[in-house]
Amino acid sequence: MSSHDHHGHRHHDHGGQAHGHGHDHGHAHVHAPANFGKAFTISISLNAALVVAEAVYGYIGNSTALLADAGHNLSDVLGLVVAWGASIAARRAPSGRFTYGFRASTILAALANAVFLLVATGAIGWEAILRLREPEPVAGITVMVVAGIGILVNGFTALLFARGRKDDINIEGAYLHMAADAAVSLGVVVSAALIIWTGWLWLDPVTSLIICVTILWSTTSLLRGSIDMSMAAAPKGTDLAAIRAFLLARPGVAAIHDLHVWPISTTETALTCHLVMPAGAGDVFLMETAQKLKASFRIGHTTLQVETHPDNGCALAPDDVV
Repeated sequence: MSSHDHHGHRHHDHGGQAHGHGHDHGHAHVHAPANFGKAFTISISLNAALVVAEAVYGYIGNSTALLADAGHNLSDVLGLVVAWGASIAARRAPSGRFTYGFRASTILAALANAVFLLVATGAIGWEAILRLREPEPVAGITVMVVAGIGILVNGFTALLFARGRKDDINIEGAYLHMAADAAVSLGVVVSAALIIWTGWLWLDPVTSLIICVTILWSTTSLLRGSIDMSMAAAPKGTDLAAIRAFLLARPGVAAIHDLHVWPISTTETALTCHLVMPAGAGDVFLMETAQKLKASFRIGHTTLQVETHPDNGCALAPDDVV
């Protein structure tokens, strides 16, 4: 975003909606994430119950793998609570210093989810290494039954978030938690069955380490994406070259500069750009451009500043003008 002060230039702000005037921010700018309140309620309740069951029976059955899954599920419950809280906060209207409301909280929630997973992975891995040095008997049947319930619970709750995972990294975080848990529980079932069959006690801690690798693998994308968003990087999939070419191809545009694209939340993208247009531009041009940016590039908040002369006193970088 440019922080330059441009006096005397015509400046219109449109959020990708057909406003009849230039500076209306009182409506049509709040594009809240889809409401997954019911999905969060069900997921948190089921997983909290599963954590208790896995912890109790993991202790009774002396299974590190089951205790590891319980620890992972506990981090999921915390992550789901944070993600749900962020999705609620994102719906609050802008006020005071928070001119975009609390939409960015969804980005912080995604980052927190990734951190929760990494912390849980470290704890699980450390316990598994200690147990690998001194394997102990495991109550295989008990472990298989509880982990089997875990597959059903996590598989079902993953489906609750499946439809929103491609459009919202915050929901993607919840989905990845649940999907990874279902896979982890399956691994625990297989491990317990093999221990019953072979008597190889070391399979339990080895399974825990495999769980760690699975968690790390599923967390990498979430961590990288949430860090990028926290740093105001252009959202994944944004084609800046195509956006630049589109703006330059608009009628009357001689050059552009100060083009910035960044995420307001995990579901909303904003753009600001200065357009050099010697003949100037009216509201129709600005509204059409904002609407086309929304339709073609999913940019919901567009701010365009029209300048009639390229030498306007802006402190531009050497290759900032196109």
